[in-house]
Amino acid sequence: MESLTTIQAELDAYLKREGMTINQFAGISGVNSGTLSSIINGNRPIAMKQLDRITAGMGLPEGEFYELYIDECVVYSTPDWRRLGPFLHRCAELDKLDCIRQVVRTIMDNISYAQAVFETAEEFFAQGKRQAAALLYEGVAESEKYQHSERLALCQYRLFMINLGKDQNANLRTAMHFEYFVERLDEMDQLSALQALVNVYLSLHDWDKVDALASRMGSKAALQYRHEHRKTARRTAQKQPARPLCFYILYSNLLRAAACEERGDYEQALHYVSLYSEMGWVKESSEEVLRIKEQFREWAEANTYLYRLMSGQTEVLADYVEFIAVRENEILPGLIKIMQAANRFHFNADEIIERLQPQLEIKEQKSSLGKFNSQVTADKFLMLHYEMAVYYLTAQRYDIGITYLFQCLESSVRINSDSSIVQCVGLFEQYRHLASEEDRERYKILISEVLGVNEKKIGSVTGGI
Repeated sequence: MESLTTIQAELDAYLKREGMTINQFAGISGVNSGTLSSIINGNRPIAMKQLDRITAGMGLPEGEFYELYIDECVVYSTPDWRRLGPFLHRCAELDKLDCIRQVVRTIMDNISYAQAVFETAEEFFAQGKRQAAALLYEGVAESEKYQHSERLALCQYRLFMINLGKDQNANLRTAMHFEYFVERLDEMDQLSALQALVNVYLSLHDWDKVDALASRMGSKAALQYRHEHRKTARRTAQKQPARPLCFYILYSNLLRAAACEERGDYEQALHYVSLYSEMGWVKESSEEVLRIKEQFREWAEANTYLYRLMSGQTEVLADYVEFIAVRENEILPGLIKIMQAANRFHFNADEIIERLQPQLEIKEQKSSLGKFNSQVTADKFLMLHYEMAVYYLTAQRYDIGITYLFQCLESSVRINSDSSIVQCVGLFEQYRHLASEEDRERYKILISEVLGVNEKKIGSVTGGI
């Protein structure tokens, strides 16, 4: 449909073309005839509901006139939030992101709209309309980029959460950008933000960063916990974090233990296990806190077995297998560690693989505390496939080993994990001479995908194909 410049002109032309009176169209559209007359004559601005009813009455798709509405109510007149707010909501419902982008670009030169736009973004975020919310957060953040404000920090926090995805390199850039804003957040929001940040670095295996962020999170949570339970005559209501404070303290110790494990310091790892297994200091007794305590007790028992196993005490292997076999969420991380131990200490794990592997499902795992971070879960399957590849290749079962190696390489390309891609390429090159011609051809196809993404990062390893 060709635009006749204004919605009023479009409506007037439609009525003439159809030979329809205003009263007749009022009956079809549900808009009062006097209101329609005032709109056509330019004496009355169009409300959002009226615009949608007029559009439907003309038999046009929803949102057909939204671009014209922006011109009339935003670009060429002073925007009225009473009309603009509902308009943004309708754009979000219809996924008309270009319209939202145009409105934000036009109005955010005037910082007086920042609070209303931010509140609308928060509504969209809570409703799961994350791409629409992102456009509003970006507009507010741009208008306040020179302000040292909590609202700017909250916008960056929300954008950080929205932008996390499967691409690990992109996640790293997103995390590095957001980290600068953490300290500007409300103290309670800082805890949730640090947890989200540390999960990104956990999936990237940046253990120094994991340890540093976990330490910050634990210290902040402990300070808030002492403050909350200090005996005072009066207490003022304050914002609460997403989870009970005790969770962040316990989770900090869990992460610091994992960082120690990766450095091979199992004695210190067991020290941190003791810190999250002894919970006599926790004063709360809500149902959620009881669930948290039970989960950390379970993790403490599992990780005590694990750290002893990884330090060479293979006599705990049977007990560890029995422990994880009946706990669905422990099977994936447990099997990874068992395979790492098998590759390090050269014991036969065939029976364990046969028992545990069928219980794994290639999907996000769940715990009693909620859905695991998807980046961490995807990375765990990648790690398992790599350790299985090493195990079978070392055992001279080359067909099975290369199958797992290709699964790992495919997953690495999919999530854009540079370090894992290089690791897979290096392992294949060790066994290239033992691979079948069919496997070599498949490898060429896989590696061409990698080269298309970033040739420089693996060129030195492959030495050409």
